[in-house]
Amino acid sequence: MTRPVRLAINGFGRIGRSVLRLVATGRAPGVEVVALNDIADAQTCAYLFRHDSVFGAFPGEARLEGRALVVEGRAIPFTDASDISALDLSGVDVVLECTGRAERREVAERGLRAGAGRVLISGPSAAAEATSVIGANEEQAQAARIVSNASCTTNALAPLLKLVDAAFGVESGHMTTIHCYTGSQPTVDTPRGPLERSRAAALSMVPTSTSAGRLVGVVLPDLADRVTARAVRVPTASVSAVDLMVSLRAAPTTDELRATLRSARGRLIGWEDEPLVSSDLRGRPESVILQAPEITVAKGGLARIFGWYDNEWGFSNRLIEMACLMAGAPHAAEPGR
Repeated sequence: MTRPVRLAINGFGRIGRSVLRLVATGRAPGVEVVALNDIADAQTCAYLFRHDSVFGAFPGEARLEGRALVVEGRAIPFTDASDISALDLSGVDVVLECTGRAERREVAERGLRAGAGRVLISGPSAAAEATSVIGANEEQAQAARIVSNASCTTNALAPLLKLVDAAFGVESGHMTTIHCYTGSQPTVDTPRGPLERSRAAALSMVPTSTSAGRLVGVVLPDLADRVTARAVRVPTASVSAVDLMVSLRAAPTTDELRATLRSARGRLIGWEDEPLVSSDLRGRPESVILQAPEITVAKGGLARIFGWYDNEWGFSNRLIEMACLMAGAPHAAEPGR
């Protein structure tokens, strides 16, 4: 594919806006956003794109002009359809389905009915034909028309587990994600599904579930039922962590484990030798950033591996890469290209 990969964003929330920021600031070369859709007021959407409490002000021009969001001189049509199958999305390579509502097949395939080539869902979905994670099982996305990009935590955990299993053999393990609060939690105590998630997000640490526990077995079937996962939601607004405990067959030393993980540094797995805190990792594009001082091996081969991930920014980078892979341009969005 020589022309840019053409994306439509359905749902202009945290992930949708992050994707557009990446594209508009030149961090996703070879990619264009050609359509935006959200049922919220367009003026409010434009305001939230310009002013972000986590990532700061958008560093360029962004204004609403008629029915288009003009970003750095490019006018992107902005619609407010509750059902995007009513839109004309012919010429769109991939619809990024970022509404969080594509659980049913009828909803997930609306982008296809509008004329787009593929649909990529920015979260877990039973309606997807494949659930794929870059660095774990991305090849499964190539033939599917509706793909789930799994979850931010699964994107952090699965490539790490694949690496560790290949190098040392994972007998069993457990991962706790120390996760910042999200829009699924209320700011004050309010009925919200599970009892623990009905509590005020910024006032307590909240032990709860994570979809990564199920999805790791989907994207890495060889590890199904060998690795469990839970979450603790904490009162911070961005950046989360995976705290992984694994029993390894090869029983490496701490130095051997650190050396193997350090050698895997790249666009998916980052590495830091310093003792950092979560705010230091804001805006990092990797799927997971390992912190050397927190990586240890106990006698008998029980290893602790700790890594940070920006659950919005890192995930949005992977979402773009997956869309490019689905569109037949797997290297279009990689850094340096």
